[in-house]
Amino acid sequence: MALTALAMMAFAGNSLLCRVALKHTLIDPASFTTIRLISGGVMLWLVVRMSRGTPTGGGNWLSALALFVYAAGFSFAYVSLSAGTGALLLFGAVQATMIGYGVWTGERLLGLQLVGLLLAFGGLVGLLLPGLSAPPLSGSILMLGAGVAWGIYSLRGKGAGDATKVTAGNFLRAVPLAAALSLFMLNSTSLDIAGVWYAVLSGALASGIGYAMWYTALSALNATNAATVQLSVPVIAGLGGIGFLGEPITLRLVLASVAILGGIALVIHEKQQAHGPQQIVPADRP
Repeated sequence: MALTALAMMAFAGNSLLCRVALKHTLIDPASFTTIRLISGGVMLWLVVRMSRGTPTGGGNWLSALALFVYAAGFSFAYVSLSAGTGALLLFGAVQATMIGYGVWTGERLLGLQLVGLLLAFGGLVGLLLPGLSAPPLSGSILMLGAGVAWGIYSLRGKGAGDATKVTAGNFLRAVPLAAALSLFMLNSTSLDIAGVWYAVLSGALASGIGYAMWYTALSALNATNAATVQLSVPVIAGLGGIGFLGEPITLRLVLASVAILGGIALVIHEKQQAHGPQQIVPADRP
């Protein structure tokens, strides 16, 4: 329980660290992405090395590309999105990708699952409809794209073996991709000490240590419990944004959160009722 709670706070912390870095420091999104991936890869490499002694040989380039697309979209989206809104859009896109893949491969959604899916979709549409409290469209599209990329990354990672080792390998492979992005955007590069430290904390602690704790906790969770507890991440990020960053809370965001998270929870719960307990890994949290 303690590891699960700490992992969820770490994952929500990624949204808070990225948002505060891009809002209150001089660091640019491309540099934040590169530093985050480098520090996350190094930390995961150290974790694997200390626990198993064989840190090489994990991951592949296609998964690393999906990881890079997620990390870059995540950073650029938080230039304009609030922490809570960004986390909600990201989480919804990840789960929609996972559920959509299941339907595409022949999994049937029945009864309350369909109701939950429609509820979640309606919440997402309601959040993005034009209006004074609607999030910026460009940032929303970037975050939805980041969520789709992470959903693909998670699907590719199922059954790939040692999750921590594979993630470490993918982080390290994603570094040259991020470095190429930073080089391409060299004219807009901007750095300061505070921004660099936020990126390091996001990569090393919120991502690296967060993943290590999560994969350890998963051994004691079934798939439904693991997927359901992840519903807390957008809530934690939203509360953190309100409490630490002074971000406003709107009725639109509250209603959309209830619809999206409640709808996904309904799909997850009904799937568990239909298939019984399973010891499988759900979508990894970014």
